[in-house]
Amino acid sequence: MTVKRRKIEKLPCKLCQEKKTIDYKDVESLKAFLTDYGRIVPRYATGNCAKCQRKLAKAVKQARFMALLPYVGDVHNEE
Repeated sequence: MTVKRRKIEKLPCKLCQEKKTIDYKDVESLKAFLTDYGRIVPRYATGNCAKCQRKLAKAVKQARFMALLPYVGDVHNEE
């Protein structure tokens, strides 16, 4: 008996399509890839390619270090 495997279509990376550069100083665009708690959204949820996801993670970490982004989101301040 043969098993048919479904072919999963990969969505093209939005950042590669737009040829958008990822920069740690562009805080507003980096916030789109963070949760309310300040965690980086994973690749399968955003549709980024591996290369762009690595650049994104590096930019977020650099922005956190430079105090442009918080390490912990605003959700914890409400309590």
